[in-house]
Amino acid sequence: MGTWDTGHFDSDTAADFAADLDAAAVDGRTELVRGALVRAIGTDGVGGLDESEAVVAVAAAALVAAQCPGGPPVETVYGPDEPLPRFPEELRSVAVLALDRVLAEDSELRELWADAEGEAGPWWRGVVALRTALAATVAIPGQVPELSGAVRPPV
Repeated sequence: MGTWDTGHFDSDTAADFAADLDAAAVDGRTELVRGALVRAIGTDGVGGLDESEAVVAVAAAALVAAQCPGGPPVETVYGPDEPLPRFPEELRSVAVLALDRVLAEDSELRELWADAEGEAGPWWRGVVALRTALAATVAIPGQVPELSGAVRPPV
Protein backbone atom coordinates (compact mmCIF):
# COMPACT_ATOMS: atom_id res chain seq x y z
CA MET A 1 0.00 0.00 0.00
CA GLY A 2 1.81 3.17 -1.21
CA THR A 3 0.49 5.17 1.73
CA TRP A 4 2.39 7.81 3.65
CA ASP A 5 -0.21 9.09 6.12
CA THR A 6 -3.83 8.69 7.27
CA GLY A 7 -5.43 11.47 5.19
CA HIS A 8 -7.97 10.75 2.47
CA PHE A 9 -5.46 11.61 -0.29
CA ASP A 10 -2.30 10.36 1.42
CA SER A 11 -1.60 7.42 -0.89
CA ASP A 12 -0.40 6.85 -4.42
CA THR A 13 -3.83 5.58 -5.46
CA ALA A 14 -5.74 8.58 -4.08
CA ALA A 15 -3.19 11.04 -5.51
CA ASP A 16 -3.55 9.32 -8.90
CA PHE A 17 -7.34 9.74 -8.64
CA ALA A 18 -6.83 13.46 -7.96
CA ALA A 19 -4.57 13.69 -11.02
CA ASP A 20 -7.24 11.91 -13.11
CA LEU A 21 -9.78 14.50 -11.96
CA ASP A 22 -7.41 17.33 -12.89
CA ALA A 23 -6.85 15.81 -16.34
CA ALA A 24 -10.56 15.28 -17.02
CA ALA A 25 -12.75 17.83 -18.73
CA VAL A 26 -14.70 19.91 -16.22
CA ASP A 27 -17.99 18.31 -17.26
CA GLY A 28 -16.54 14.81 -16.73
CA ARG A 29 -15.33 15.30 -13.16
CA THR A 30 -18.70 14.63 -11.55
CA GLU A 31 -18.94 11.32 -13.38
CA LEU A 32 -15.46 10.29 -12.23
CA VAL A 33 -16.48 10.93 -8.62
CA ARG A 34 -19.83 9.18 -9.09
CA GLY A 35 -18.12 6.22 -10.77
CA ALA A 36 -15.66 5.81 -7.90
CA LEU A 37 -18.51 5.74 -5.37
CA VAL A 38 -20.75 3.43 -7.40
CA ARG A 39 -17.92 0.94 -8.02
CA ALA A 40 -17.42 0.60 -4.26
CA ILE A 41 -21.13 0.10 -3.65
CA GLY A 42 -21.31 -2.40 -6.50
CA THR A 43 -19.07 -4.83 -4.64
CA ASP A 44 -21.75 -5.44 -2.00
CA GLY A 45 -22.60 -9.13 -1.95
CA VAL A 46 -20.02 -10.10 -4.57
CA GLY A 47 -16.96 -10.52 -2.40
CA GLY A 48 -14.74 -8.09 -0.63
CA LEU A 49 -13.99 -4.54 -1.60
CA ASP A 50 -10.56 -4.20 -3.17
CA GLU A 51 -8.13 -1.86 -1.39
CA SER A 52 -7.60 0.38 -4.44
CA GLU A 53 -11.31 0.84 -5.11
CA ALA A 54 -11.85 1.62 -1.43
CA VAL A 55 -9.08 4.25 -1.39
CA VAL A 56 -10.59 5.98 -4.42
CA ALA A 57 -14.09 5.80 -2.89
CA VAL A 58 -12.85 7.49 0.29
CA ALA A 59 -11.14 10.23 -1.73
CA ALA A 60 -14.28 10.76 -3.82
CA ALA A 61 -16.45 10.86 -0.69
CA ALA A 62 -14.10 13.46 0.82
CA LEU A 63 -14.64 15.69 -2.20
CA VAL A 64 -18.42 15.34 -1.92
CA ALA A 65 -18.33 15.95 1.85
CA ALA A 66 -16.26 19.10 1.37
CA GLN A 67 -19.19 20.63 -0.50
CA CYS A 68 -21.68 19.90 2.28
CA PRO A 69 -22.67 22.69 4.65
CA GLY A 70 -20.09 22.49 7.44
CA GLY A 71 -18.34 19.62 5.67
CA PRO A 72 -14.65 18.97 6.25
CA PRO A 73 -12.51 20.78 3.66
CA VAL A 74 -9.99 18.92 1.54
CA GLU A 75 -6.76 20.58 2.56
CA THR A 76 -3.91 18.62 1.06
CA VAL A 77 -1.37 19.12 -1.69
CA TYR A 78 -2.23 15.63 -2.97
CA GLY A 79 -5.88 16.43 -3.78
CA PRO A 80 -7.16 17.89 -7.04
CA ASP A 81 -5.66 21.21 -8.13
CA GLU A 82 -8.32 22.08 -10.68
CA PRO A 83 -11.71 23.45 -9.61
CA LEU A 84 -14.44 20.88 -9.15
CA PRO A 85 -18.01 21.36 -10.26
CA ARG A 86 -20.80 21.60 -7.70
CA PHE A 87 -21.78 17.99 -7.12
CA PRO A 88 -25.46 17.02 -7.17
CA GLU A 89 -26.89 16.55 -3.69
CA GLU A 90 -27.86 12.94 -4.45
CA LEU A 91 -24.16 12.08 -4.48
CA ARG A 92 -24.17 12.57 -0.70
CA SER A 93 -26.23 9.44 -0.06
CA VAL A 94 -24.19 7.54 -2.66
CA ALA A 95 -21.02 8.60 -0.82
CA VAL A 96 -22.44 7.39 2.50
CA LEU A 97 -23.20 3.98 1.03
CA ALA A 98 -19.71 3.81 -0.48
CA LEU A 99 -18.15 4.59 2.89
CA ASP A 100 -20.29 1.89 4.47
CA ARG A 101 -18.68 -0.56 2.03
CA VAL A 102 -15.22 0.76 2.90
CA LEU A 103 -15.92 0.15 6.60
CA ALA A 104 -17.54 -3.26 6.06
CA GLU A 105 -15.98 -6.46 7.38
CA ASP A 106 -15.01 -7.63 3.87
CA SER A 107 -13.16 -4.44 2.90
CA GLU A 108 -9.47 -4.98 2.27
CA LEU A 109 -8.68 -1.34 3.14
CA ARG A 110 -10.52 -1.60 6.46
CA GLU A 111 -8.56 -4.74 7.26
CA LEU A 112 -5.24 -3.11 6.40
CA TRP A 113 -5.93 -0.10 8.59
CA ALA A 114 -7.34 -2.21 11.44
CA ASP A 115 -4.11 -4.22 11.40
CA ALA A 116 -1.99 -1.04 11.28
CA GLU A 117 -3.72 1.15 13.86
CA GLY A 118 -6.83 -0.59 15.17
CA GLU A 119 -10.37 0.58 14.67
CA ALA A 120 -9.97 3.73 16.74
CA GLY A 121 -7.03 5.27 14.89
CA PRO A 122 -6.88 8.45 12.83
CA TRP A 123 -7.75 6.83 9.49
CA TRP A 124 -10.85 5.17 10.94
CA ARG A 125 -11.99 8.34 12.70
CA GLY A 126 -11.46 10.33 9.50
CA VAL A 127 -13.65 8.03 7.43
CA VAL A 128 -16.37 7.98 10.10
CA ALA A 129 -16.23 11.81 10.25
CA LEU A 130 -16.74 11.97 6.48
CA ARG A 131 -19.71 9.63 6.73
CA THR A 132 -21.21 11.64 9.56
CA ALA A 133 -20.86 14.93 7.65
CA LEU A 134 -22.45 13.41 4.56
CA ALA A 135 -25.30 11.64 6.36
CA ALA A 136 -26.22 14.84 8.21
CA THR A 137 -26.99 16.55 4.89
CA VAL A 138 -28.99 13.88 3.11
CA ALA A 139 -32.17 15.57 1.89
CA ILE A 140 -34.62 12.80 2.78
CA PRO A 141 -34.52 11.63 6.41
CA GLY A 142 -34.15 7.88 6.64
CA GLN A 143 -32.66 7.64 3.14
CA VAL A 144 -29.30 6.76 4.66
CA PRO A 145 -29.13 4.16 7.42
CA GLU A 146 -27.48 4.95 10.71
CA LEU A 147 -23.93 3.75 11.22
CA SER A 148 -24.34 0.19 12.45
CA GLY A 149 -22.60 -1.17 15.52
CA ALA A 150 -20.51 -3.34 13.19
CA VAL A 151 -18.69 -0.28 11.87
CA ARG A 152 -18.94 2.09 14.82
CA PRO A 153 -15.51 2.93 16.24
CA PRO A 154 -14.95 2.04 19.88
CA VAL A 155 -15.66 4.84 22.34
